Amino acid sequence: MPASMDELVDRVADICTEKWTLVRERPLAYVLSGFSGGAMVAFGATLALSVSAGVPETMGPGVANLLMGLVFMFSLVIIMISGMTLVTADMYIGLIGVYRQRISWGSLTRGLLLGYIGNFLGSLFFMWLISRSGGFSHQPWLMRAHEIGVAKLGQTATQIFVMGIVCTWMLQTAAILYFKVEGDGAKIAMAAYGPFAFVGCMAEHCIANIGFLALPLLQQELFLESSALTANHAVILHWGFGKYGWAHNQLYTVLGNIVGGMLFVGVVYQVLSSPKLPSRRNKPGEAQPSRKFEVS
Repeated sequence: MPASMDELVDRVADICTEKWTLVRERPLAYVLSGFSGGAMVAFGATLALSVSAGVPETMGPGVANLLMGLVFMFSLVIIMISGMTLVTADMYIGLIGVYRQRISWGSLTRGLLLGYIGNFLGSLFFMWLISRSGGFSHQPWLMRAHEIGVAKLGQTATQIFVMGIVCTWMLQTAAILYFKVEGDGAKIAMAAYGPFAFVGCMAEHCIANIGFLALPLLQQELFLESSALTANHAVILHWGFGKYGWAHNQLYTVLGNIVGGMLFVGVVYQVLSSPKLPSRRNKPGEAQPSRKFEVS
């Protein structure tokens, strides 16, 4: 039988205890877990770019989004099954841990920061490797990468923030249900649906965007040369704040992801599971008896 709401939130709280024990006792190992998780997300972005190049012009943008979601979705599956770290999942896991008095607010902040650093480094490093390869340095992949970059970086702060909320609201709902359902097939379906949905609906995910946006930035000169365009005829992407800036997109995506994951998933499931906070089983940061769960 699937877990009840109380059992589900208790499972998530136990996962939080195990994850934050690693944060406290082996922070570098936690960063390494985030590095691997970020690389897995970037690999999903690479697959999405690979299969969608040329599709919007021949079959339509909706078909391109469908193909991107179908291949990208397995990035979360391998993260969940392998137990690597994805900071957006840690948002709801950590918040439930705070409510259940497993960790403190300070520990939550430290864990999210380390997870983000690891994800950032892993995703950026993976895309740097891809930019050094030959497969994505030619048309139509150069064009497709640039189109994705322009579409994401050309949005306003409000647009990015709203789609960041939508992303983790749906993504982390699927992720938390991963711990509720029984059986490998059901778990894989839950882990796959979230990323399929957010890529298909063009939502904003901070770690996925590191991958999607780093490649066109790293290969921008090749794109301009290949397209025989100059700065006066093409949108020039950059790493800073402002329109078409990577940092601008990342800032508002992170803020939207925090609201979507913490408020619309973590708070909702905690409130529905129990009208009152449970008694503290242990002091914040103190390890619980080991229970083996897949973590993300």
